[in-house]
Amino acid sequence: MSQNSGRHTDAVTRYFAAWNATDGDALAKAVAAAWTEDGSYTDPLADVRGHDGIAAVIGAAHERFPGFAFRLVGEVDGHHDTARFSWELVSGSDGSAPVAGFDVINLDADGRIKAVHGFLDRVPDGI
Repeated sequence: MSQNSGRHTDAVTRYFAAWNATDGDALAKAVAAAWTEDGSYTDPLADVRGHDGIAAVIGAAHERFPGFAFRLVGEVDGHHDTARFSWELVSGSDGSAPVAGFDVINLDADGRIKAVHGFLDRVPDGI
């Protein structure tokens, strides 16, 4: 039973703004708006902490998949300080989505992300 509040949705909106920022300054600002100073991001391919580490992971994703954007799939499901949601990495040119997964985030009292635990459901060969 979801108890999703605007707080969960707002956090996920800021999360996607960070993942879809491609300019260095915009990326740094978006990461700072979404995560706490000591926030973390962990998935099967990365385990980083702090704004610089998170921005580096996001930058690497854009280098690997230029012209792609992350988008929410379905609804955000949340309760207390935790939310989960599914996403896809979508090509701007042909609409293909070679990468998909779901993330679980933990929020601080201000609604900023303390931790992300990511899971990859679909990845192309070679990753």
